[in-house]
Amino acid sequence: MASMTALQRFHACMDYKPVDQVPFWDWGGWPETIERWKQEGYQPGVNDPAVLADRRNFFGHWFFPQPPFEHRVVSEDDRYIIYYNHEGILMKERKDQPMSSMPQFLKFPVEDRAEFRSFWRERMQPDLAQRIGPDWRAQLQQLRAEPIPLGVISDRWGGFFGPLRNMVGVEKLCLLFYDDPAFLEEMMDANADFIIAMMAQILDVIEIDAFIFWEDMGYKSGPLISPAMARRYMLPRYRRVVDYLRARGVRHIGLDSDGQIDPLIPVWLDAGLNFLYPFEVQAGMDVLAVRQKYGRDLRLWGGVDKRALAQGPAAIEEELARVRPLMLAGGYIPHTDHSCPPDISFANYGYFMKRLSEICQQG
Repeated sequence: MASMTALQRFHACMDYKPVDQVPFWDWGGWPETIERWKQEGYQPGVNDPAVLADRRNFFGHWFFPQPPFEHRVVSEDDRYIIYYNHEGILMKERKDQPMSSMPQFLKFPVEDRAEFRSFWRERMQPDLAQRIGPDWRAQLQQLRAEPIPLGVISDRWGGFFGPLRNMVGVEKLCLLFYDDPAFLEEMMDANADFIIAMMAQILDVIEIDAFIFWEDMGYKSGPLISPAMARRYMLPRYRRVVDYLRARGVRHIGLDSDGQIDPLIPVWLDAGLNFLYPFEVQAGMDVLAVRQKYGRDLRLWGGVDKRALAQGPAAIEEELARVRPLMLAGGYIPHTDHSCPPDISFANYGYFMKRLSEICQQG
């Protein structure tokens, strides 16, 4: 078969058509992981295993609150710092591992309807000149000119659970489904309006290859809300956005959520989504079982157990052999089921990327 561009390969894979080689992506490592790798000989731009992977342009920061909140330190000592982040969340964070340790969330920017309406009016306007730059049209056209997939990830602020969680906190959000669903629906409708307004401008300038909602609404054992609640409140808003995007020519619409999400997959399929990621193995997500259960209507990205990379070549070979049947079946883009923690050596990461590249080339 003739050589394909990364863009051609992406669409062929997503359409279950023959490919010159299976596409695969790099998810990299935590900041602490990168520091470890540098100590073990990693030189960015010189010996980066990521160059073996297919390239892609996926952008998500366009959807964050704009203008961002001022970074304001409230207190700090030798171990911890308490500060307001760019999303208006008051956080307590370890100083030794600020990027990969789990922070404590002390206060969220929205307590009630008045604060929500002020937050949304002041920071969630779909002004692409502010969000991307005054030359945003030229930037988009330049990105589209590259022969690689171009996707829009509404990262952390494009969905109907994740963004609300960022405004009010997980506990309050879960209670709102029961205590004040009208407030919940107001926030969801505002975000549906925002996504459509953002994408209307983008799609007036370029075509995109994928749009991705962001939710992160699963923990290790299951979803943070019931499928019935997701179906009642979230599905109609997904459907509205999906119908708009499909009418504008966006063929691939999916969602990013960590954790055990299997009970939510039927809701997302009914909403018109056709791919999901990253399928965390340690949360019980198995991409082969998901394909067997839900069929070819659902494309899959990720699902390679990152824990195998920490164990060394034998475990890596076993894990790649496990997911290889899905590579052959199509509609699957392999990558780790999240970014790599610092228990993974640079040698092991390089081995994984090299073997994944070889297997993808073999088909």
